[in-house]
Amino acid sequence: MMSPLVIVVLPLVVGGLLFLLPRDDIRISKAAGALVAAALVVLTIAGRDESWTWHWLTHPFVANLHFGATYLSHWLLVLLALCTFAAIVATNVARTRSMVAALLLLEGTMAGLFLARDLLVFALFWDAMLLPVFFVLLSWGEHPSVAWRYFIYNFAGGLALLFAVAGFGAVVGTTDVIGSGAFNGAIGPWAPWILAGFTFAFLVKTPVWPFHTWMPSTYAATPAPMVAVVSAVQSKAGLYGFLAISLALFPSYFTAEVPALVILAVISLLYGAFIALVQSDAKLVVAYSSLSHLGLIVLAIASRDPLALRGALVYIVAHGLFSAALFLILGFVEEREETRSLGKLGGLGWANPRLTGALGIAALAALGLPGLAGFAGELIILIGVYQGGYAWAAILALVAIVIAAAYMLRLLQGATQGAEVADLPVRRDLTWVEGLAVAPLLLALFYFGVYPHALLASGWLRP
Repeated sequence: MMSPLVIVVLPLVVGGLLFLLPRDDIRISKAAGALVAAALVVLTIAGRDESWTWHWLTHPFVANLHFGATYLSHWLLVLLALCTFAAIVATNVARTRSMVAALLLLEGTMAGLFLARDLLVFALFWDAMLLPVFFVLLSWGEHPSVAWRYFIYNFAGGLALLFAVAGFGAVVGTTDVIGSGAFNGAIGPWAPWILAGFTFAFLVKTPVWPFHTWMPSTYAATPAPMVAVVSAVQSKAGLYGFLAISLALFPSYFTAEVPALVILAVISLLYGAFIALVQSDAKLVVAYSSLSHLGLIVLAIASRDPLALRGALVYIVAHGLFSAALFLILGFVEEREETRSLGKLGGLGWANPRLTGALGIAALAALGLPGLAGFAGELIILIGVYQGGYAWAAILALVAIVIAAAYMLRLLQGATQGAEVADLPVRRDLTWVEGLAVAPLLLALFYFGVYPHALLASGWLRP
């Protein structure tokens, strides 16, 4: 990997420069955005670990602008770059320049979050990555209240995170600690309170029931390119926080939170699955399915079983890939049919075989078809959770996975099967540009489904 500073700064600079274009030139905007995203895909996949540090604060505690990749953050960066590339190529909205710029700014802030090795830098990027999504919701969303609900919920989590970081820095004397080992004994009686602040922020961001209420309306109102990145990668910020901060820095105190986290994760699993099963809006089916799938990953983390933790990384990547693909493809469907209602769609498979095939692969990955990455992640997590002493939770998780087959097949059948609906607009099949957007995501689902060992290396369990 090149200097991690390049990975953070490049999309931020290009995203900012796009706003200076004299007019909304679609070709230049998309070409510049796609080129940056593609370059970051290559840099993150083919690079090597490096770090960059600049001494920042010495009072009231030591804080550094310290960036560097771990095994875990490396794969999250790969997922981020792939999904951002797909979203930019798929963008087909009014004011394309602004959307592409927002996607690049979101990529830069999330790259800063995943590469941050200082807790204070992590917290600043945590709040910064809210702004591109907030302004997209204000500009393209269905109602301003959705944007403000998203911002208020997530800013509240960010505020709790900032207080926790400040408390940690005041007690320990430095915040440059991500990847440096546990601090259970050094914090003393303040540790449970500091960890509680982190936990609240991570639960809201993921989200986990009952902190999820900002998510359905946000996912439904956000344009497909942006919601693809938010669902696929921004939701992983909380999971990354649990792994890189809560579990790594506070292993003993994290144990005290495990019973509550297991219960919340199981509720999210079942609640999301049952609500997805009765939704008529295709976007909301995927939104509530994400709540269920993310609950499974939280369960894996809470189990602390080494196998479940490895499976969590596989499923983090798998969910990101099929979630982004589903939202982008449903965006293509909505552009053609001018509706997301499963009651009004139908017959897509007759005139749109390529679009139907892409939707089918993404939906089958989401329901856990063997041979695709979703199955590999689910299977490893279930075995790990079971052997980690939470057999009852593994059984309930299996119930949610079975329900996933029902709602994903219902989504696929409702959109693609049956007679063509006569009063819908003239259909066109998947274009080569749209295929270029989703093909890397679908191919990656096959690759990690057949070869999950690429993500299973034990090295990621190191801080």
